[in-house]
Amino acid sequence: MALNPNRGQSPGPGSASIPSTPIHSIQTIRRRVAGHHGPLTKILVANRGEIAIRVFRTAHELAMHTVAIYSIEDRLSAHRQKADEAYQVGAGLTPVAAYLAQEDIIRIALEHGVDMIHPGYGFLSENANFARLVEEAGIVFVGPSPEVIDSLGDKTKARAIAVQIGVPVVPGSPGPIGNVEEGWAFVEKHGYPVIIKAAMGGGGRGMRVVREKSEFPDSFSRAVSEARSAFGDGTVFIERFLERPRHIEVQLLADGEGNVVHLFERDCSVQRRHQKVVEVAPATHLPEHTRSAILADAIKLAKSVAYRNAGTAEFLVDQQGRHYFIEINPRIQVEHTITEEITGIDIVSAQIQIAAGGTLPQLGLTQDAITKRGFAIQCRVTTEDPATNFQPDTGKIEVYRSAGGNGVRLDASSGFAGAQITPHYDSLLVKVSVSGTTYEIARRKMLRALVEFRIRGVKTNIPFLFRLLTHDVFIHGKTWTTFIDDTPDLFKLVQTQNRAQKLLAYLGDLLVNGSSIKGQLGEPALTDEVVIPKFVNREDPSGPPLDASFPCEQGWRSIILEHGPAAFAKAVRDYPGVLIMDTTWRDAHQSLLATRMRTIDMANIARETSYALANAYSLECWGGATFDVAMRFLYEDPWDRLRALRKLVPNIPFQALIRGANAVGYTSYPDNAIYDFSKKAVDNGLDIFRIFDALNYFENMRLGIDAAKKAGGVVEAVVCYSGDVANPKRTKYTLEYYLNFVDQLVTEGIHVLGIKDMAGLLKPKAATMLIGAIREKYPDLPIHVHSHDTAGIAVSSMLAAAQAGADVVDVAIDSMSGITSQPAMGAICNALEHTGVGTGIKYEDIQALNLYWSQVRLQYSCFEAPVRASDSSVFDHEMPGGQYTNLMFQASQLGLGTKWSEIKKRYIEANQLCGDIIKVTPSSKVVGDLAQWMVSNSYSKEDVIAKAETLDFPSSVVEFFQGYLGQPVGGFPEPLRTQIIRNKPRIDGRPGATMAPIDFRKVKGDLRAKFGKHITDTDVTSYIMFPKVFEEFQGFVGKYGDLSVVPTRFFLSKPKVGEEMHVSIEKGKMLIVKLLAIGAVDENKGTRDIWFEVNGESRAVAVEDHSAAIETVRREKATADPGSVGAPMAGVVVEVRVKEGQQVMKGDVLCVQSAMKMESAVSAPVSGHVKRVLVNEGDSLSQGDLVVELSQ
Repeated sequence: MALNPNRGQSPGPGSASIPSTPIHSIQTIRRRVAGHHGPLTKILVANRGEIAIRVFRTAHELAMHTVAIYSIEDRLSAHRQKADEAYQVGAGLTPVAAYLAQEDIIRIALEHGVDMIHPGYGFLSENANFARLVEEAGIVFVGPSPEVIDSLGDKTKARAIAVQIGVPVVPGSPGPIGNVEEGWAFVEKHGYPVIIKAAMGGGGRGMRVVREKSEFPDSFSRAVSEARSAFGDGTVFIERFLERPRHIEVQLLADGEGNVVHLFERDCSVQRRHQKVVEVAPATHLPEHTRSAILADAIKLAKSVAYRNAGTAEFLVDQQGRHYFIEINPRIQVEHTITEEITGIDIVSAQIQIAAGGTLPQLGLTQDAITKRGFAIQCRVTTEDPATNFQPDTGKIEVYRSAGGNGVRLDASSGFAGAQITPHYDSLLVKVSVSGTTYEIARRKMLRALVEFRIRGVKTNIPFLFRLLTHDVFIHGKTWTTFIDDTPDLFKLVQTQNRAQKLLAYLGDLLVNGSSIKGQLGEPALTDEVVIPKFVNREDPSGPPLDASFPCEQGWRSIILEHGPAAFAKAVRDYPGVLIMDTTWRDAHQSLLATRMRTIDMANIARETSYALANAYSLECWGGATFDVAMRFLYEDPWDRLRALRKLVPNIPFQALIRGANAVGYTSYPDNAIYDFSKKAVDNGLDIFRIFDALNYFENMRLGIDAAKKAGGVVEAVVCYSGDVANPKRTKYTLEYYLNFVDQLVTEGIHVLGIKDMAGLLKPKAATMLIGAIREKYPDLPIHVHSHDTAGIAVSSMLAAAQAGADVVDVAIDSMSGITSQPAMGAICNALEHTGVGTGIKYEDIQALNLYWSQVRLQYSCFEAPVRASDSSVFDHEMPGGQYTNLMFQASQLGLGTKWSEIKKRYIEANQLCGDIIKVTPSSKVVGDLAQWMVSNSYSKEDVIAKAETLDFPSSVVEFFQGYLGQPVGGFPEPLRTQIIRNKPRIDGRPGATMAPIDFRKVKGDLRAKFGKHITDTDVTSYIMFPKVFEEFQGFVGKYGDLSVVPTRFFLSKPKVGEEMHVSIEKGKMLIVKLLAIGAVDENKGTRDIWFEVNGESRAVAVEDHSAAIETVRREKATADPGSVGAPMAGVVVEVRVKEGQQVMKGDVLCVQSAMKMESAVSAPVSGHVKRVLVNEGDSLSQGDLVVELSQ
């Protein structure tokens, strides 16, 4: 089967003909297995990537020696390693031009004794001149003759041949179109739409569909430019564009003796920008007469030009079943694999053997011997992001886990962990081919295969392929060439979560740069796993411990669900004892641990809590500062917290602290935002709204009360307590004041009255007076009392309140109680036992809970403020418990830690300057900010009064005096208010009353456009409450994933080498992570590679080391401003069309970018003048880099 004899040249290094080759070399083994000894033994593939590897594999089966060429950019590519020899080509040329360097390729072949050259597809595969040069060098070209390539590879010549022999064609230009004017002449005759196509190419490059005259000039120039870049020839022609045709192609094989056979057809209709995405063999639902006619015409075309080797005749089939010849690709096709699957024929092997002189009969390839079995489907997995219009992605593949199994074939090149995906070449990563006895079996097999893939580090089109394969049109096998463009539903993508790699990125950053959690000082005191204690079995106290596999179902919440809030309030009032609310899940850790408690630590003890505290009035677990802190510092969704805990504790009412007209925010919102928030809170599991106002401003309270009531929640309206009703010298917040305020609240139809002593000022005598007076006036109104133990008197005050008629008192589990938190649960419950007003909470259950929380608190020791004892000075400064520890931390961060005593003194003065106001977040923040500002600037109260007109006050102070928080008791102090706010707006009523309603649908649409389709209705609410915090939270989750599932000891503590971490990411799915090694700093990038093992598989993440001192060049990024034009994708600038000062109109092309050999125009989004041009031709850009700045 050999044609070319040896040319008398000395074989190069590594040649298979070297006599001294060891007897057991791989070449000898290949020849022995192949069973033949032809003289053509060495083949070079003038290509790269998967097709090069594909040819190497068959060549090795034929006992041939293989040679690869590679550009300098491809020096680490897999195809170089798969060959027996590999040599750099095109030194000094661009990445694409290197593979188009014809003379250099032939030089390499001659220098190294190559017998045959296979061109693959793309690059030079359809270049007749290259084929001619190969043959002139005495080397066998694996493909058609140069004359055939010239006649059929040029699509205009191919059309002429088809017309001559009677094969139908689509109306088109009679020859190449040299300029725009020639193209217009064709369009005037045949009309729009038309398609401009590269005469020498394929694969969708150099093609543009034009539907209007205004699009023609730019589309023509882009097609010419792409064709020249991809194929070295900018010749194009024009055809009439058919609407919704199918693309059917026929695989041909022909030998040098005139024998031609077909290997049946493939349906390549699923395309995007004329680039095939999914192919099917054979075509489904193709009328048999159409199929037969297409196969016959394909063979007729090949015979008419004495075709040799493999080729593909391509046709369009219109809606009436008529077929039109469009081109013959004189090369191997990307999708040849599915024809191999249905026929069992190795097309590449046939190519090589035909080129070596073999005939089809000798190879057993006669038409009657060729049969098909079943169906095959090929999907092209590319590194393109379908969510961003298929922009090519670049970077390092961090994880690569491929599919396999029965009926699955993979053809890949860069498919391995560590591979670097560059913007220089085609985005194809791996071809997945599957086969099955029916089309449906093959389709399902492809879905299974795609599910098995795990590719991380670069985005892929796999989510899009899922949507495509499950669309009804594809399921029924009735696609057309513009199906993707015509079907927007295909872009409703299911996003991969990439959870493992994101977790590793977080752990790596924690390891290299330390914790990113604000306020963390050092490592936790406990890094071991927290032990869940055993609880006594209620049914059999002396038997086995409680089985908490399922939560308790009995509790006070059932009354709310079955009979409503009013019935619940009545039942609470009728209860003979005193109920408790446990604040451990909110206010306790807010007061002691800077609100840093994570959901997982509550969830781990939640089911046990549902039994232990089944008789509790409620669990305070939501609202207040926990809402924004969850997102801001813990990177958790507060709504997820509510839903998760609700599922684990279905029986105990959940309570949230709500800021009246501000919900859980710190500012004013439109009224519909408050109603929306309240409704969603109830829908997601909240029961009791503890509604307060930071100034006891009734108008703010009314809105919160009405919103909670209409949402179906229990309304617990709160009186914020300050001063001392037992001290006759305190004349502002008197007993009469509080009773009058209670009267206003009761008129609103509240269910429960709350007394909120946020600073721990309520002394036993005052508790007796206040609660006694309210109880006497409102005997049927449930009263709930809250305090802090800052001064150390809260236990006695709560006992006094209980004796005076309170129905509910607040406590915290013992190990989370005291000081700035609430009084101890164990102390209160035991003190009330046997008094006739017991709580119904068992002592042994409290002890078991306490054992758990004493461990958990050690995990959060890195957030504890240095408060070790009670502080009775609270009666002077009246600082709320939660603020006490937080303000101490803030003072330390501001360098004022040594001036804590002075801050407390200035806090007193700041409160006086504000008018002796009720102090609870956010009003307490105003006083705290003013106090710290006074200490920082060494101002006294007198200094502030004297200089108020000239001082720059903290913004929170200015906004308070403007009236943004509402109206304080007794009004604002004048003239200080006027001196502080000066010419700023003055608000004298409820701040949110005049605000325009929020368009929730628009907000959701905007958020989805920015962050993706995972945005939910509760996300919209979070954004409305805290826009900036929510956006930062989304950015963090996008980078590191959902970290709420990570145990706290791994979330806060640096991992240790060899330590095994178990992270349950969902039911039945566990990540077992082990730190293996920490790499050195890459001085060029300032990063470290961190090596982990995940479920036994090694993975690496590159982490920026913030301590590394390197100089990096960073491009300016585009902003949200309409005139700030960013690069739509990573790529290279090939043309800049504007200059600074130039006037441009909306839609004008500013520059042209190339990525993965596909060019895209960057257009002006608005009209204006070019203010700055920040790129030059040849610049490499990342997505989002600022290209041009326009001034409107």
